[in-house]
Parts: sequence; structure tokens; C-alpha cells
Amino acid sequence: MKLPRRNFLRLSACAATLSAAPPFARAQAYPTRPVRILVGFTAGGNFDLTARLIGQWLSQRLGQQFIVENRPGAGTNIATEAVVRAPADGYTLLLAGAVNAINATLYEKLNFDFIRDLAPVAGLIRFPNIIDLNPAFPAKTIPEFIAYARANPGKVNMATSGNGTSQHLSGELFKLMTGVSLIHVPYRGAPQALTDLVGGQVQVSFDPLPPAIELIKSGKVRALAVTTTTRSEALPEVPTVGEFVPGYEASGWNGVVAPKNTPVEILQKLNKEINAGLADPGIKAKLGELGGMVLAGSAADFGKLIADESEKWAKVVKFANIRPD
Repeated sequence: MKLPRRNFLRLSACAATLSAAPPFARAQAYPTRPVRILVGFTAGGNFDLTARLIGQWLSQRLGQQFIVENRPGAGTNIATEAVVRAPADGYTLLLAGAVNAINATLYEKLNFDFIRDLAPVAGLIRFPNIIDLNPAFPAKTIPEFIAYARANPGKVNMATSGNGTSQHLSGELFKLMTGVSLIHVPYRGAPQALTDLVGGQVQVSFDPLPPAIELIKSGKVRALAVTTTTRSEALPEVPTVGEFVPGYEASGWNGVVAPKNTPVEILQKLNKEINAGLADPGIKAKLGELGGMVLAGSAADFGKLIADESEKWAKVVKFANIRPD
């Protein structure tokens, strides 16, 4: 259908007005359609549960659906690259975490640069890993464990949730800072590692806290220490590694990132609403059930964490000569 010249000019003027809308007006309108949050893991894990929790909050606050889309594979690199290649319009986000900071060095030939190609939006949660022992193991404290491992080099098997995971790097950092020799035994997840720890096939395990809590409370495994700088509210009687190994810190964390060049007004709007969620008692309680602590702050705060963690784990990956599976 051919438009009359007057109608055509009117439509053109409207389009020009919309495209020239000030940034703050675009941010006020955002979002006008559903937003995807990509997760590099299968459904049901900590990453997925955190993404769904914050996605539900944002859906309620912003009036559009925030849909979690699971894209597992290649150690989260498939999901990450999909977000890097997505339009920088705020409608495709990534639930990122410590694994992304590790992958920056672990994988030699990535098609993207995690820091350069993605913009930090907001942190969500930080959670400790925990050092567990089989109850039959003679050590009951970190100093006793270090002494035993030094006296028996290469005879202590260290289970983790997988090669290149934050649990693996927590163990490698422990080895680096204490000089002990532990044999890494990677599993495909914490449940398998804990099963063999209970069965005595391995002696020590570096695990995410949530799947280990019930085994600790039932006495099936012995908790030595948490890897964060502060004790966990879930297990306040368990010390930190840093109480015995000064300067030691290793933790899992996650937060939201977006493609680079996403309008700053949209990033600020998302950061504001996410931080409002982290201050909500209900959200805080649910994150606490995952064994974590809220990671509130500005986008710049989260960006600094990403940069610091990437630099820290690069040193450990190189020291331990870790390669992806």
C-alpha cells in the first residue's frame, strides 16, 4: 500500500522523535518486552536457583518477564559467548560467576574476553567452599591436616566438583600457600565427590557448602574450615582457613553481566532493582538457604571483584598448570 506523502512524513517524524529520545527516557521505558538471563549450567544448581530467584524479583518490579534460559556446556563458555554476541540492549543478560574469572586463563583460545566484552551489572551472592574430611582421617584441625599432609606427601586424595571449578582452585590455592602435596581427584559434581568422601575412597574434599551441610551435621563428614574470610552463618562453629593460613581466601560468587555498550541508564536501572531485591528479607533468607551471603553494591564494585578474581585465579591456574578437560 502506498502511503500519502503527508502520512509518510508524519510517520518519519515520529520515528525520528523516538530515536532521538533522551537516554533517561529509554531507561524509564525499559523493559518493553521479556528479558533473557542465560545460565551456563543445567537447571537445579546454585547458579540456576539464584538466577530464577532474582529473575522473579525483577519480573515483579519491572513488569516484564525475566526468563532464565539454561545453556550448559564448555564450562559456561557457550552461554557466555551467546551473551557477548547478543545486542547490547539490555534484553540478554548472563548469570556470571567465579567460573568465568577462572576460564579467562584456563581456556587459551576463547572467542571473547570476559572483562573486555561484558559489562558488570550487579553482584548477587558470595558463598564459601568448605574443606571436609572423612571421619576416619586422623586430623581434626587445619594445622593437624597440614602436618599430616606434609609428613605423607602424595598420599592424600583431594576430591573436588570438577577440574577448573572454584572448588578445584580453592584446593590448589591451599596447596600453593601451605606447600602440601595433595592428589587432585575431579568429579562431575559435589554429590559424587561427597559420596566417595563418606565411603573413604578419598580423604579430603573441597566442596560447595550447601550439599555438604547435612552430611556435616550428621557426622558423616568432618568439617575443617570454610574458605571465605568470615565464618559461615550456617556453620558458625567452623573456622575459616585464614585463621590458620593468613591471607587465604577463596569463594564462589555470582552476579549479572550484560553485553558491553549496553546503555548505562539500563545498567543503572537493573543495578538499582537488583540491590533492592538483595535488601529484601525474603530474598536474603532464600539466598542464605543456598549457603551464601548477599553481594550488594554498585556495578563498579562488581566490576572490581571480577577484575581482582580474574587476576588472582590466573596465578593459581598457571602455578598448578591446570588445563580444561
